[in-house]
Amino acid sequence: MPTPIRLMALDFGSRRTGVAVSDELGLYAHARPALKGGSRLVLEALAPLIQAEEIQEIIVGLPITLAGEDSSQTTVTRAFAERLRESFDIQVTMWDERLSSVEAARYVPPKLHRDGTLDSAAATLLLQSVLDSRAGGNS
Repeated sequence: MPTPIRLMALDFGSRRTGVAVSDELGLYAHARPALKGGSRLVLEALAPLIQAEEIQEIIVGLPITLAGEDSSQTTVTRAFAERLRESFDIQVTMWDERLSSVEAARYVPPKLHRDGTLDSAAATLLLQSVLDSRAGGNS
C-alpha cells in the first residue's frame, strides 16, 4: 500500500486565508492558524509551512456560486492558484468549496469569525472532504 501524501488545503480570502493539513496517514484534516494578508503575504508565509509539514499537494477551495457559476472571487482565487503553481514545485488542485464557510460557522463561535479560526475551520472541512473522497476511490 503506498504511503499517503501530505495535503494542505487553503480557503483563500482577501484578508485571511484558512489553512489545514492532513495527518501522516492521510485520514484526517487538522486546522493550522490562518494566514493574514493578501496573496503576496500568504505566498511568503506558505514556503516555510510547506517545507515543515512536508506538503506534496495543495488543495485550493474554489468559491463557485450555488448555481455552479464563477463569481468575482472565483476569478481572484483561480489567479491565486496560478501564482501558487508558479511559486512552488508542487501540485495545486482546485476543489469546490460551496458552503464550507457556512458549515464551519456552525462549529465556530461568532466571536472567532474574524480572527482566522473560521477560515481555517472551512479549510479543514474542505480538506476532510477531499480526503474522504479519495479514500473512497473517487480522486
